[in-house]
Amino acid sequence: MDDEEARTRLLDAAEELFYRHGIQAVGMDRIRAASGVPLKRLYRLYPAKESLVTAYLERRDRRWTAGLRASVATSAQPPVLAAFDWLAQWFSEPDFRGCAFLNAYGELGAAAPEVVRVHKAELHALLAELVPAGAPPALADQLLVLVEGATTVAALSPGPEPARRAREVAELLLSK
Repeated sequence: MDDEEARTRLLDAAEELFYRHGIQAVGMDRIRAASGVPLKRLYRLYPAKESLVTAYLERRDRRWTAGLRASVATSAQPPVLAAFDWLAQWFSEPDFRGCAFLNAYGELGAAAPEVVRVHKAELHALLAELVPAGAPPALADQLLVLVEGATTVAALSPGPEPARRAREVAELLLSK
């Protein structure tokens, strides 16, 4: 196995375990066992757990953001509403456990990797791109609150309903 395959295996295992069980509940030996990567190679590629957590969140950020952008780009719905439709699908996935970035921040607090804040800033910027021209400047901020609130509610009660309710509020905001 080359380093690229080892990284992929480690990140796959880290994503599954960290997202399902939490960052603090999962040790490096458990990731090693799940990935099949020898411990020596794991520590050569990720010298500390923090570096693996950061890599996991960076990869998740790229995938999550790309999925949202692709869905919005191909939807017949207005872009803002398409974002909430995508959230409804995400909230319905069988392994949905809320936002990995908020989960990480909830566990690690101020010690959470910077990628957590970067992800939220990127989400805000994406929402600002989606708002119609001439919309009030605060609309992206309001949409971010709707997205984060719906995600939190869905983490406690998975399914599409929180996204649908947030979409209804977004429609009201867009009609003003």
